[in-house]
This record gives sequence, structure tokens and C-alpha cells, in this order.
Amino acid sequence: MKVTDARFIKSVYHLPDLPKPLLPELAFSGRSNVGKSSLINVLLNRKGFAKTSSTPGRTQSINFMEINSSVYFVDLPGYGYANVPLAVRKKWQPLIEGYLAQRTTLRLLVLLADIRREPQEDEELFVAWLKQLDIPLLVILTKIDKVKKNSQVTSLRQWQKRLDIDEKIVLFSAVTGEGKEKIWRYLDLSLRTVK
Repeated sequence: MKVTDARFIKSVYHLPDLPKPLLPELAFSGRSNVGKSSLINVLLNRKGFAKTSSTPGRTQSINFMEINSSVYFVDLPGYGYANVPLAVRKKWQPLIEGYLAQRTTLRLLVLLADIRREPQEDEELFVAWLKQLDIPLLVILTKIDKVKKNSQVTSLRQWQKRLDIDEKIVLFSAVTGEGKEKIWRYLDLSLRTVK
């Protein structure tokens, strides 16, 4: 997809405030500080469109961005390691789960993970839950510029085995842009698939 227009629509803190489900949606999820905003900026070729922060847990709402008047990019709150009060984090869970379980226009959940980390139990459970809901999934291992090629291969195999996913894992670097075209191929394919 060639991005010609991108605009921020709204931040949602409560499920009833979600925009009307008129466009297909691609949702982005992952631990705090994994590089969601950086990925979105690279995909859209727009520096600073999605706000990046060195402070984990800054995204505390579901943020909707309209791309080419034809699709929503949906930035979900980061989980794990977020330096925010527990009460706030407890509000995120029903918001995120409610969105994922109810949204009829959701075409793909993009789960980001830092390639330098091993899969955690919460990620394994999350992916198993997505499979139960029959939500298509793409896993992106970020920050590959920070590890050597042989470590990338080892990590990729580990994530494939632990999440029980074969092909739908992409290696990505926001610094070099490696993986961007492959990610777009998956995104375009998901948008052509009728739910």
C-alpha cells in the first residue's frame, strides 16, 4: 500500500467510545517500549506521527489512525513493564480484551516483541486466546539491528516453537527499515481477506 494520507482520529478509554466499525482495522499490540510507535512511523513513512517515548507505558488508550481513508491502524496500550499505577493497568485489560473480542472489522492483530527477549507466559496465553477467537495474527520481532544474524535465527525459532506459529513471524528494524516490505505484504493480504 502506498500511504498518501494518515490522520489521527481519536483516543478511546472506554469501549462505548469506539468509532463506528466502518473501515477494516489492523491492531498493534506488544509490551511497553517494544517499538510499536516506531514501527507505525516507518510503515507510514512519517516521523513522529505515532508518538515515541523512552518512558514505557505512555500509550494508555486505544488510539485510532485513519490511513488513506480506507483502513484504521489501531495502537493498543503496551503491557508489561509499564511504569503506571496498577489501577490504570487493570483498566486496560477489559478495554483491550473487549476491543479484540467484539470488533467485527478487525482484520489482523500485529504482536510486537523485542528479539532480545524470550517469549513469556503472558504472550503464550495471549496468542492461544487469539487463536480461540480466530483472530489472525502476525508476530514482529523488533530491534534486530541490535543482535547478530545467528542470534536472530535462534530467537526466531524459539518464538515459532513457543507460540506454535510457523511462517507468520517477521524480523524488523526501525533503524534500517529491514522487514518493512514483508510486513506490508501481510497487512495488504489481511485487508483483502473478507472476514
